[in-house]
Amino acid sequence: MSIFKRFLLLTVVFIAASAMVMGQSRSNQEMSVEQSYLQESVELMIIREQSRADSRDMKLVALEYIGDAIKRGNKGEEIKAALEYLGLEGIVNKTRENGRLVNNYPDVRTRAATYLGEVGTPEAKNALIKMVSADNEPMVLTEAIKSLGTIGLNDNDETINAISWTVNRFNNLNPDNLLALSAVEAFEKLAAANNGIRDPSVIQTIMRIAEGHYVTPVRDRARQTLNELRRYNAMNQYNNQ
Repeated sequence: MSIFKRFLLLTVVFIAASAMVMGQSRSNQEMSVEQSYLQESVELMIIREQSRADSRDMKLVALEYIGDAIKRGNKGEEIKAALEYLGLEGIVNKTRENGRLVNNYPDVRTRAATYLGEVGTPEAKNALIKMVSADNEPMVLTEAIKSLGTIGLNDNDETINAISWTVNRFNNLNPDNLLALSAVEAFEKLAAANNGIRDPSVIQTIMRIAEGHYVTPVRDRARQTLNELRRYNAMNQYNNQ
């Protein structure tokens, strides 16, 4: 059975399950645990099939389902696996026809990065680091960096180093204002979550933004971030005395 036919079948099952649940909920006013589990299981099957379909539109629909699931508090393994797959679509997970890449969907990867930030787990952070290490699209990288800042995890400086490396890739040849701004804002959030940033290479990256070929608001924001990092350093030295 093709992916499209499986998707249609799962959709019919999902609609039937939803109709059953709605009918029961009108009479009972509450969804039973069994009914809720049935609806969620079918939804996860649809997400899994759609995220791996060839069609860009199906992947976008899968992301709509994922967004709804996250709003309900579902951040389980199926959701994280689907988001990581979609976040690497066309970069690591490649489909070619006659040697031509046919599944390069930056908009899909961008939305996946947003939802990974909302999931906010260590696994989501790891998936985002894979994205910034492999992707070349500024719009995707900007959103992935924003999400890394939102999550705020920085074990062994892995996150700040990944962000710094990404900015430096673009800094010399193709500086991007939105990418640089997202990095500066992410550094601020990571500093707040981890009591400062002490990695010299990251400080150098922020200084390059402050002095680089960026618009004035971005350079000013980088200078402001440097002042904030100095404040954290002064506080830490005072507390250690």
